[in-house]
Amino acid sequence: MRISSARREDDFEINVISLIDVLLTLLMFFVLTTTFVQNARMQVTLPQAESAEHTEQLDALVVLIDRDGRYFVDNEEVLRPGLDSLKEVIARVGGDNRARPVMLRADALTPHQAVVTAMDALGELGFTRLSIATTPTQPAGAK
Repeated sequence: MRISSARREDDFEINVISLIDVLLTLLMFFVLTTTFVQNARMQVTLPQAESAEHTEQLDALVVLIDRDGRYFVDNEEVLRPGLDSLKEVIARVGGDNRARPVMLRADALTPHQAVVTAMDALGELGFTRLSIATTPTQPAGAK
């Protein structure tokens, strides 16, 4: 009978350090990509209107203004504030077709000056088909 304090040959050890490294790398990848996806989709609370006519504009240029007054043209953020930088981004993203419809989506709490600046930039560039996005009001009894 052989009693020994040494390890038996059939015992094995699982090394999980490399597995932890891979999992941490995947976690970092998913955290970073979900942050980028969130920036691409801005949530805007549109103002309400009594008589909202629903027209679907498939090829419309979308100018979005969030509640802080930041501008986004087709999900591309205008980094510098001001009329000239807004006009530059609209001209680059919008292309040469000035008859293209433009959908202005401004948050209900957006400062009025930001909306007027966007309308001014579009007018100076020659865009004439402007729509302002709204949501229909709820009837008095509905919630």
